[in-house]
Amino acid sequence: MLSKTIEKALNNQIKIEAESSQIYLAMACWAEVKGLEGVAGFMYDQSQEERDHMLKLVKFVNERGGHAQISELSAPNVTFNSFKAMFEKLFEHEVFVSSSINELVHISLQEKDYATHNFLQWYVAEQIEEEAMARTILDKINLIGDDKGGLYLFDRDIQQLTITSASIEAPK
Repeated sequence: MLSKTIEKALNNQIKIEAESSQIYLAMACWAEVKGLEGVAGFMYDQSQEERDHMLKLVKFVNERGGHAQISELSAPNVTFNSFKAMFEKLFEHEVFVSSSINELVHISLQEKDYATHNFLQWYVAEQIEEEAMARTILDKINLIGDDKGGLYLFDRDIQQLTITSASIEAPK
């Protein structure tokens, strides 16, 4: 059974995950109309992944005796000065999401809700991966600089980008 404090915090995270999906979707649309098909495809995939994160939370809240709330969302930015600025915003957002997940973990420990704490560990590991991915992409963008050929290759290659985080790698 979820406490009201945990239920409220999880419902807030449901909203954050839904907004994350919308942010990625808006970025996909912007990239697509700019001719960055690889970036757009990557962003569409990320948007779906964020929606899946939201649904996982919804199911957890409902299964634990709470009531998942689907609330109004804030509209995301739909234009960006450059694809680099877009990925910088993305990184900032992922850091915000990580902070929110960490606060949820803290609340679960304060409430002595170890089932929720255990459930949230997946999100903790996921956010390490999300931040690493965004940081890697920014590093690649910085390497490219203003090189149009580099941008072309980056756009083509981003769909194959995979990041293996130390947090989910099996020890050897």
